[in-house]
Amino acid sequence: MSYWHARNALFDLITTLRRATDLTPDEQARSFVVGFSAALLLVDAARFLRETVESRPVVKRKLNEPSPAFGIPAGVYDTIQKSLLSARHNWHLYHATQYFDQHQAVLDATAAGTDLAILMSVIRRLRHRLDVPLRQFAVAQLRTKGRQWGSRLKYTLFGRAMYGLQKLAGTLVADRYLRLGHQPALPSSIAKEFREMLQPGDVLVVRKEYALTNYFLPGYWPHAALFLGTTAALRRLDGVDQETLKPHWARLDEISSGGDIVMESMRDGVRLRPLSSPFGSDSIVVMRPQLAPREVSLALTRCLSHQGKPYDFNFDFSRSDRLVCTEVIYRAFDGIGAMKLPLIHRAGRPSLSGDDLIDMAVASQSFDTVAVYAPAFSDEIATGMAAQKLISQARGTELPQ
Repeated sequence: MSYWHARNALFDLITTLRRATDLTPDEQARSFVVGFSAALLLVDAARFLRETVESRPVVKRKLNEPSPAFGIPAGVYDTIQKSLLSARHNWHLYHATQYFDQHQAVLDATAAGTDLAILMSVIRRLRHRLDVPLRQFAVAQLRTKGRQWGSRLKYTLFGRAMYGLQKLAGTLVADRYLRLGHQPALPSSIAKEFREMLQPGDVLVVRKEYALTNYFLPGYWPHAALFLGTTAALRRLDGVDQETLKPHWARLDEISSGGDIVMESMRDGVRLRPLSSPFGSDSIVVMRPQLAPREVSLALTRCLSHQGKPYDFNFDFSRSDRLVCTEVIYRAFDGIGAMKLPLIHRAGRPSLSGDDLIDMAVASQSFDTVAVYAPAFSDEIATGMAAQKLISQARGTELPQ
């Protein structure tokens, strides 16, 4: 699970960097260092798999088996290795290595004294992972010569370098599942309706179509965030521990700017974010904890104590020094009042998925379902029994009689 999730995050990072345009020379250097180190980590992981598994047919067969519980299709190991050994993909990466070799002095100067220095050490440590036999490279050159890059940056060395990074990274994450260019977001009218119904303490469980995380996280609803509201609303909540929240008010005010905020764990860690972050999704379920106002205040105070922690790529709920998205909900509410959020064992460890939270709301255990929007099945916001039916429809299940 941690491999698949980290791999998706690295690819997402490379794709985001490649989409950036009109960069200054310094911004180009910084973007390349981040993108090149990310690609090298992907290549190194794929080669490690090959070195460890290729001579072990039983293990290889197991890794090629589908895993329906996590949405993993059959043949994933073979797909990754085919991409890794592709002469054409290595030809694409040639431009990245060429850019690095020609601009190494500039890259070193840009990275010196910054966090990028760590990434430069990653590049130096893993640079040999891109070495390709001359014959393989020659074949790739012949296959690729004369082809269009399909990017308006295609005539610059930097553009070709970033394209090459994305090309390899995309295939290493089985990019047949990704639709580039898709921009998930709730329609403005739908977002407005949800804003009017949200209350501090509400849990937002969302889905982005075509996101790679959909294909290895269990269930239809893979991501969650905790709604805090505005700082003014938080100050008015009954039972809020003002002294505990004192260190957080400046950050709350900065992020809020008078608007609504959430606590959300993403690849860059557990952070306070504007409501537009979870609203940048295609589908959403709003759930409300079955707690008294003072208990909600206690949960939100507890939640804020986790601000700034890193993301947990190992999905380990036994530790609280790093958290996944649903663990923010778990750490906030479990044990508050009568609320108990049971963990379910998956892949040998206890976990809590977005679908697990929704199961609780559907059963009216600890949470109530407030509203659902799933445009793949309905163009309108559903509440009450209609919301329950829409959730079941999205999962491809039926409500119990």
